[in-house]
Amino acid sequence: MTINSFEKGGDGGGPSECDGQYHSDNTLIVALSTRWYNHGKRCHKFIKINYKDRSVKAKVVDECDSTRGCKDDIVDASKAVWKALRVPKSEWGLTSVTWSDA
Repeated sequence: MTINSFEKGGDGGGPSECDGQYHSDNTLIVALSTRWYNHGKRCHKFIKINYKDRSVKAKVVDECDSTRGCKDDIVDASKAVWKALRVPKSEWGLTSVTWSDA
């Protein structure tokens, strides 16, 4: 899992692929790498993200484009997801998680 800002001017770049909107970093949202994004088939659906003994449901709002530098196995999550999973701030940026459709 990587960290991303979905807000205007954030490191996510332009508006989200699913709805053409920007989103607050305080919402439980993610972008999925191209293969998992599956041509938008997961747009507005929820995934369950597992980190150690915790889990959270987050809404898919964007694609992390694998043709533009995003690895092919990425869940790119808002700060709210990192906080909800209680990932220590010292580990923010990149950490291993598992996920499934919720």
